[in-house]
Amino acid sequence: QVSLTESGGGSVPPGGSLTLSCKTTGLTFDESPMRWFRQAPGDDCELLVSFGGDGSAKYGDLVKGRFTGSQDTAQNTVYLQMNSLKEEDTAVYYCAAERGGYRGFRNCKDPRFGFWGQGTQVTVSA
Repeated sequence: QVSLTESGGGSVPPGGSLTLSCKTTGLTFDESPMRWFRQAPGDDCELLVSFGGDGSAKYGDLVKGRFTGSQDTAQNTVYLQMNSLKEEDTAVYYCAAERGGYRGFRNCKDPRFGFWGQGTQVTVSA
């Protein structure tokens, strides 16, 4: 049975940092490439980080240089280190394991993409 469980969200002031974790069971990163997404109210689901089969990470333009993704294959866990947070980073953050490959979704947690975690809220506010 596949499960993804995020943790580490919370509230921070602008300029602060948070690290999100996503513990997975029932899958391997080779067969299910991992991603980090986020969705703010009224906005489309936004891809933040894509992990390659070798563990390398590619970043969306809005977070490049501020966010760092990593994956620990032995622990079946992926991480998202977020620095220099801005108010516009406020959103629900999701990890996802790609299976179906469908990319035409607007809302996160679309099952046609693959498996998703429950989401964790990140709020950046003074």
